[in-house]
Amino acid sequence: MLRDQLERASLSIALNIAEGAGRRSRPDKNRFYGIARGSTNECAAIIDLLRVRGLASEASCNQARELLVRIVQMLTRLQQRMAA
Repeated sequence: MLRDQLERASLSIALNIAEGAGRRSRPDKNRFYGIARGSTNECAAIIDLLRVRGLASEASCNQARELLVRIVQMLTRLQQRMAA
């Protein structure tokens, strides 16, 4: 169940970034980047659950979390630029 949810949420990140990049208006771009950011946070929560439940190694979870944090940082920056 967590694997399926992680797959859906991670796909949502990529697809919403692509959708936002293809939009012309700043509010549209901002909306899709926000959705991608939410999906990134969802992935981070799933990674935490996998670690806590012992379904994935701590090292793997830490590495995944670092990447997810970086994605959130980039999306936050994109949203700030779209709101300006």
